[in-house]
Amino acid sequence: MKNNYKLENYSLQYKLETRWRDLDAFQHVNNAEYATYIETARVDLFKRWGIQGTNKGKSIIMASLKIDYLAQLKHPSSMTIGQRVSRVGSTSFDIESIIFDENNNPICYALVVAVCFDFDTQKPVAVYNSIKDDFNG
Repeated sequence: MKNNYKLENYSLQYKLETRWRDLDAFQHVNNAEYATYIETARVDLFKRWGIQGTNKGKSIIMASLKIDYLAQLKHPSSMTIGQRVSRVGSTSFDIESIIFDENNNPICYALVVAVCFDFDTQKPVAVYNSIKDDFNG
């Protein structure tokens, strides 16, 4: 699969290491672990945006996660997850995430659709300005 993903195109970066428990019977990182890696990096964005990790008040919920696997990842490995806000709607937005190996080769591409949500009213709310700033920045 041909792609043009480059780490330098992602100003929001999160570094992570594989763990022994991430391996499957084929001795590479199990495909389900990629969602955990992406989630870990996404939580770092929530902190950046001032989003509290509670189920009260204004927060964010995930509506969709799509992952395309581009290459295998072995253990032990260092990786960098490049992220960017790639679309902003009225109440939802997209986070594009690419996992790069230690040689900056892309391992997987993910697209998260997230919704700004008020847990008190149980309704979507307008996308927060801090997220719009990252989209426009």
